[in-house]
Formats: sequence, C-alpha cells, structure tokens
Amino acid sequence: MTDATAVDRSRDLSQPLDRLGPDERMKDRSDYLRGTIATGLLDRITGAVPSADDVKLMKFHGIYQQDDRDLRDERRRQKLEPAYQFMIRVRLPGGVCTPAQWLKLDELARAHGGETLRITTRQTFQFHWVLKDSLRPVIQGLHETLLDTVAACGDDSRGVMCTVDPQGSRFHAEVAALAKRVSDHVIPKTRAYHEIWYGSERVAGSGPEEPFYGRTYMPRKFKIGFALPPSNDIDVYAQDLGFIAIGGSEGLEGFNVVIGGGMGRTDQAPETYPRLASLIGFVPAERVIACADAVMTVQRDYGDRKDRQRARFKYTIDDKGLDWIKAEIERHMGTPFAAARAFRFTSNGDSFGWNTTPDGRHHRTLVIESGRLTLALLDALRDVARVHRGTFRLTANQNLIVAGVRTEDRPAIDAILAEHFPEIDAASPVRRNAISCVALPTCGLAMAESERYLPRLLDKIETILAANGLSDEPITVRMSGCPNGCSRPYIAEIALTGRAPGKYNLYLGGGFHGERLNRMVMENAGEPAILEALAEVLGRYARERQPGERFGDFTIRAGVVREVTEGRFFND
Repeated sequence: MTDATAVDRSRDLSQPLDRLGPDERMKDRSDYLRGTIATGLLDRITGAVPSADDVKLMKFHGIYQQDDRDLRDERRRQKLEPAYQFMIRVRLPGGVCTPAQWLKLDELARAHGGETLRITTRQTFQFHWVLKDSLRPVIQGLHETLLDTVAACGDDSRGVMCTVDPQGSRFHAEVAALAKRVSDHVIPKTRAYHEIWYGSERVAGSGPEEPFYGRTYMPRKFKIGFALPPSNDIDVYAQDLGFIAIGGSEGLEGFNVVIGGGMGRTDQAPETYPRLASLIGFVPAERVIACADAVMTVQRDYGDRKDRQRARFKYTIDDKGLDWIKAEIERHMGTPFAAARAFRFTSNGDSFGWNTTPDGRHHRTLVIESGRLTLALLDALRDVARVHRGTFRLTANQNLIVAGVRTEDRPAIDAILAEHFPEIDAASPVRRNAISCVALPTCGLAMAESERYLPRLLDKIETILAANGLSDEPITVRMSGCPNGCSRPYIAEIALTGRAPGKYNLYLGGGFHGERLNRMVMENAGEPAILEALAEVLGRYARERQPGERFGDFTIRAGVVREVTEGRFFND
C-alpha cells in the first residue's frame, strides 16, 4: 500500500505530536512497531510482557496479552502475579484455509493453545491460553504453512472479510481472490514482525518504512469486508469499508461501496454509538484497491487522534458530514463514484448441510457453537482434513464449511462426522443463528459472561419458542460480554451486552439480514427479567405476526421498539 505522495508520514498531518493522544505518541516512538518487544520476550521473571507500551504494540502483531480472570482474585490473595497468557489471532483473508494449514493449526493448538481453537466473528482463528515462551513457536509454525498474524489487531486494517457461501454467487471465487489481494495490500509494511518473530536481520532501506501508514498508523482499527448478495453473512453494514458485489450478464461488474459502519459503543457515553455503513456509490472491479486506498487515506488524515473513543471512521464521517467525506474520497481516488446499483440481501446467516455448486463440488456447513473447537471437534476435523482435498472456510457466524468436496470424498467425510458427532445437524434454528464473543475468563474488557453463558440461556429461550410454536423460526441472537460489540449485537433481532456479572442490556428489533439497528428495551437486567420480557414479546409474535414476517420486523410494526431510521442511534 503506497501513499500518493510516496513520503514517510512521520507525523499526523493535522496535529502537532504533543497535542495528540498518548497512544499516538506511543506509536510514534515505537520505531515502526518494534518497541522493546524482543527484549520483553526474554524476561523470565514474569509471564507477561513487562512494558505497557509493548503490550499495545503487540496487538499490531496479532497478539493480546490477557490473564485468567477466574484465577485473578485467588492469585492476588496468594500475592502472585496474574495468570498471564496470550491470545493470538491469525490473518486469514476471507476465512479460507487449506487442509495442510488446518492440520498445522490443529497441531499448534494442541501443543500451545490449551487443546482448543476458536473461530471468530471475523472469519479467522484465535489461539487462547498461549504462554509467553510459546509465542514464537506458534507464529513460526503458522509461517511454515504461509499463515501469519500481521495486522490481525491494532490501529491498522484488520483481516478482510468475504462472503464464504460458494453457492451464493458465481462470482464467489473472483471476489474471494480480490479480498485476499486487498488484505495483502493494506497490511503494514514494517519489517518489525519478521525481525521479532522470524529472527530476520534489520536491513536499512532507501525509502520510507511505512509509505502509507507512517509512524502513527491509523487513528483506530479499520475493518473491510466483501459481501455477495443475496447473502450478507459478513454484515457489510458493520464494516468501516464494505464492498457489495454487483454482477451482470458478462460477469462481475464491480461493487457498491458503503462506509462508516461500526458496532462499538460505551455505556453511559452518548457520544459513542453503533452506526450502519452508508452507501456512497459504485466502483468497477478494477478500481477496488484504489478506492480502499482513498477511503483509508481520508480516515488516516482526518480521524480523531486525541480521543480514542471518537477515533473510528464512523465518527469522522458524522463529524465532517457524509457529503464532504465522499468528495474527499473521490478527490484521492481521482474519479467520482458512479450511481449505486440495485441489489438485495435476504439473510445474514449460513446455509447448513450439504450444498452443491454448478462445478459439481459439494460444500458441508457445520454448526460450531460459539465458534469453539473443543478437543473432540479438533479430533473429528483433523480426520476430515486428512482426507479432504478442497478447502475449509470459516463463516462470520462462527461456523465452518468443508468446501470443494469431490463426489468420491463425500462418503468418507460423512462417515467421520457421523462417528464423532451423530447429532451434529440437530442444532435448532435459533442456535444456528446465535453468535457470541469470548468474554470471560480471558477477555480483559468483559463485564459479564458470553460464550460460556449463551448456550444455557438458549436452552431457556428454546423452551419459550417451543411453548409458542416457534421452534422452527430462525431468529438472530447475539451476545457480547461488554458494549464493544465484537459479536455485532446491535444488528441482531435479539441481543444482550454485558454490564456486570449476570447483568445485561437487552436489545430488540434488528434486521434479519443486517440492514437495521436494534434498540435497547431493558438495562442492567438479570436472567429472570430478560426471560420474562422475551416470553411476552415472543408470545405476541406467535399470535400477531403476519405471514413471512421476521421477528425483528414484528417488534417494530407492533410498537415494541421504535425503528432506527438514521443508520445510527444515540443512547436514548
């Protein structure tokens, strides 16, 4: 990725360094993300990386320092340091990996990741429970199969998402390849990653080390995704930059462009809010990378570098005005957007079971509850990977597609799955449409349970659905352990975000295919109150719904919640 001026952006153009926020100053002095990480990894006195700055810088390398919060109080009483461990997130554009890569991921998870892997809501893998001494072995092991963790976190362009359902569009392979090109294009160019994790020597160069990002990178994380109608499985309106594929009789024509989506918010901070991305026009396929460069340039130059709570692109757009932002993007792109083309989404869920595409290949979508690959699932999928000759595809709903299966290989894969999981297809529609963040015990931001609690809550929601004859109704349910929205809760038909142990905000009214924000109907509520509220509104839905009416649409028509009409809501 190169800046049009090809100069090293050593400072944010709009502000003197001493007037920027502390994270901006930290990035500036980090020597392009090197910091003192290499030295901190050698410290044997602690299980942590000692420098607070290095902890932040390691996010750019795809690594979060965490501790086991289940043990925190007991270790404090024993005057021990927290039980430090690390989460490692893989960069996996479009969620596609080969069987060889799967087997390496499996090997590393068993050796260093507590015998578990997790599929994230951004179509990639996370290793949890990794100890400091295992960081280099994991990252070097990934490198053996051409995988890395570059820019999987941090103030840069995060992993690029892409619709994974191969039957969704005949342009699927073309768009997936473009998503990979964009991902490779927008990651940081610093050699710090190679030096720290692969042991490469630092080599002086004649040009700027970060010709686009400069020394201070982006103001905050920046998310890009590609959607192929009619599937909105990646929730394109939740992306900072979204490309919606448009095809014609001659093939892929280009993309509608949406900008400014984002789910994060802070409780009791009305200046923060979720926002759906705004549609600004159409670009031909050959202009996608130029468009990505232009959009990121505008956010790089005008994003808030003083207040991190207001540093996401959505706030830049709302502060500057959508028309002004669009014009600035067009100026950097060197051409105006064409008028947006017609398109239609029908779902943001996954298509389960076996499906066959016109090329004669078969694709098997498996339900992975909360994306958690337990040891039993790892055993089964390791056996699948040993006979599979296609790819594995991770969905944005934390499920898994065994893709590109040849007809002669189907019986073997079916036999493996039947042996390990005879009831793998038994998940109810509400479970198939439910996702959660990790939350406790590893996430330092979590205020309440999510992954560990959602299955138990779904048991009780299923009872309510059954009592009202709604067991076959696909309703989207999403849970986050805090307001930050990693599970994209604010566009779900039913959503819960954690406020405190056992306490959640309840939201209703999102769109079934991710086109509408929901609204909060209960604040800081416990399970009995939440279930009582859901029983009442689901009962009304069963009695009063119109033919084909989705639950979220019903809550608005029936007046349970007011529709969000501006693509964003404030804390009202």
